[in-house]
Amino acid sequence: MSGSIILGIESSCDDTSAAIISGNKILSNVAANQEIHNEYGGVVPELASRAHQQNIIPVVEKAFSKANIQQNDICAIGFTRGPGLLGSLLVGTSFAKSLAMSLDVPLIEVNHLQAHILAHFIDDANPTSPTFPFLCLTVSGGHTMIVLVKDHFEMEIIGKTIDDAAGEAFDKIGKIFDLDYPAGPIIDKLAKEGNPDAFQFNKPRMENYDYSFSGIKTSVLYFIQKEVRKNPDFIKENLNDLCASVQKSIIEILMNKLEKASVDLNIKDVAIAGGVSANSALRKAMENNQEKLGWNIFIPKFEYTTDNAAMIAMVAKLKYERGEFTDIRTTATAKYDL
Repeated sequence: MSGSIILGIESSCDDTSAAIISGNKILSNVAANQEIHNEYGGVVPELASRAHQQNIIPVVEKAFSKANIQQNDICAIGFTRGPGLLGSLLVGTSFAKSLAMSLDVPLIEVNHLQAHILAHFIDDANPTSPTFPFLCLTVSGGHTMIVLVKDHFEMEIIGKTIDDAAGEAFDKIGKIFDLDYPAGPIIDKLAKEGNPDAFQFNKPRMENYDYSFSGIKTSVLYFIQKEVRKNPDFIKENLNDLCASVQKSIIEILMNKLEKASVDLNIKDVAIAGGVSANSALRKAMENNQEKLGWNIFIPKFEYTTDNAAMIAMVAKLKYERGEFTDIRTTATAKYDL
């Protein structure tokens, strides 16, 4: 089974991706991004699903070509069943079902959130893989949660956002600053030239390990409105400092709860996953805690942070070894519990 070759397909949002895995080694990981959403300031579901229809065949063909294998070489096909945008998921699900039927290979459904976490077990994701149990801060545009990972398929969400996700907060605040979408990477870049202590924003007081990011968004909005009334060029003149201060606030909110969970549960293996795990300040905070709190940290390669099919293939490989296959009558689902 360790030599199994599996195709993974990811289409949960606006990236069409296909990957080939052999054992735990990724042979190819191809993605097509959709630039059209930039002009709308967010993902437009109808446009996303149309773009997936255009992209999925070329992306899958390129994945096979880069891996230097033939379609008949694969043992199974893994696909994202959910959660995500239903129209986008339908494209990937329908394609995976059709190809599995034509090649007469098993079909394996994958939970997108589970895949972000299990990406840490890809051969080249980290120098070593985390040991169970470990904590994983899964943070993206749509999700922010602390997950207690007890085994590959035994996970418990111990903290989550009650409103906006962290990535969503970055994008909404970026809109206030008149930045392009997605704003997270732009804020990260501009923050490197700014003073993170220039401005202070309100932080939420949440119970247990839960998060809230709507408050900081409102705090920034009111602050900007007040300052712009006094100086119309305030944002332009202070953009780097604003980005640095916002980023510091969001990262501190994320890390405070993660640190609390680590101490309370006495778990030193701590990982991050999801699109926001590419943020340089979050990675730096993880590295600081490696020294300060004695954490064993697991930070995935950049290509395994955003939505990608390599992580889907990784989960499919683990499920293949367990004989967990999916009925061809399965359907995509926008909501899919971890």
